[in-house]
Amino acid sequence: MTACTSERTFMDSTKLNEFGARYTAAWCSQNAASVASFFADQGSLKINDGAPATGRTAIASSVQGFMTAFPNLVVKMDSLTVKGTEITYHWTLTGTNTGPGGTGKFVRISGFEEWRFDPDGLIAESKGHFDAAEYQRQLNAGPRAHECLSPQRARATERLVELPAPKLPLLIVG
Repeated sequence: MTACTSERTFMDSTKLNEFGARYTAAWCSQNAASVASFFADQGSLKINDGAPATGRTAIASSVQGFMTAFPNLVVKMDSLTVKGTEITYHWTLTGTNTGPGGTGKFVRISGFEEWRFDPDGLIAESKGHFDAAEYQRQLNAGPRAHECLSPQRARATERLVELPAPKLPLLIVG
């Protein structure tokens, strides 16, 4: 019963929004260990149909792959939704694939992570999802015209990372 109580307490909307904002900032930091610190010691991150990265070292390695591929990576938290004890973090990633062997193409892809927390308020399990076919298409051809940011908007978006994240409404479904 203690785990349920801790998980329910952690789901307070203010704490959850703050957690999401800090997690987002960690993704934008180019410090993979910072992202991994949001996970329990033996937490896991699964991306689409890939094998889960289990433990902070493996999670940091998985995250570093994205950070290396996209040195100007920006992640934006779109929303957090709560349905019972299920918490879903919705995000949009933008960046130019200029890392080693990169295509030089700008990518804008949205997705979500389904989070399960441990009693200490860390992510025990994250199941991440995004459209892998669209991601590959953009790596090869770039985003569709309506998805592109002007150079001025791209710079403005990058500067937003330095600002405190706004409080987003927490959607409680149920």
